[in-house]
Amino acid sequence: MEILAYGVQSDEEPLLREAFDQVFADRHGLRCLGLFLDRDTAPTAHGHEVVLSSVNDTLDADVLRALAEGGTRMIAQRSTGYNNIDLGAAEDLGLSVARVSFYSPYSVAEFAWALALAVNRRIVRAAHRTREFDFRLDGLMGRDLRGRTAGVVGTGKIGAAFTRIAHGFGMRLLGWDLVENPDCLALGMEYVPRERLFAEADLVSLHVPLLPDTHHLVDAQALAWMKDDAILVNSSRGGLVDTDALLETLRAGRLTGVGLDVYEEEAGVFFLDKSLEVMTDERLARLMTFSNVLVTSHQAYFTRDAVAQIAQATVGNVQDHLAGRTSDNTLVRAQAA
Repeated sequence: MEILAYGVQSDEEPLLREAFDQVFADRHGLRCLGLFLDRDTAPTAHGHEVVLSSVNDTLDADVLRALAEGGTRMIAQRSTGYNNIDLGAAEDLGLSVARVSFYSPYSVAEFAWALALAVNRRIVRAAHRTREFDFRLDGLMGRDLRGRTAGVVGTGKIGAAFTRIAHGFGMRLLGWDLVENPDCLALGMEYVPRERLFAEADLVSLHVPLLPDTHHLVDAQALAWMKDDAILVNSSRGGLVDTDALLETLRAGRLTGVGLDVYEEEAGVFFLDKSLEVMTDERLARLMTFSNVLVTSHQAYFTRDAVAQIAQATVGNVQDHLAGRTSDNTLVRAQAA
């Protein structure tokens, strides 16, 4: 059997193949495609029982129906998030769906801190200047983080890892989540209402999944609560932030810095080379015009450690499907025929 993987990055492919070869050897083949799965590309999956999807694939009802009609029975998502998959439609069509519920939380937490430090200390601007042998310090002043307040929105595995780093900086810790994390409490974190966290934090970092209740969690009201000189970092999901409200906030000259590894309309843009095209997404183009905004292309998870763990978990999900088993990674279990 040949297994088909969509949206595979060049650096990801060797790790994905290594994980598959270790388990399946010559029993099953793996075909890796750089293109993303959507309505136009779904016919390429015809005849493939197992499809490996990426976070920026479109798996709505129409795409899932096309997959099912082509013989697909299992979708293995190579990420923790699955907001791009219509699970209800998958169940109706008899498709099983699995995700990777855990991989290195340090990959994302460390990258979130890289964004925070970069915008705080104006690293990108400084690097551009020095490449042109401009060594002035004008406009590069940052501030110490020690003694300031970190607001961690979502204190699961990644949020807790981010919190431990904040504690190492000597920051005051505020948290917001449905369930308090004992590890964060042990570091001195105080759990507070959302409005208080946004109002008191000098640095707000987002680490919650994208769900109906968290869509535009950072809206105009939340941004209004924030200090004028606060820093906002989003390394979770783009839909957590209302981009229009953020643009209005930036136009008003508020926020010291914004670090975004995700964007709510990133599908069809991120992971692709758009350098020779006109950027038709006006909101993304506007974000790029602000010198205090740093946008990266959904790369926070992208370490060798994390990608290897994702590949291994994906192989395990395929094994479970072929053996008729379920696990904590199972989102939808196909009903037996």
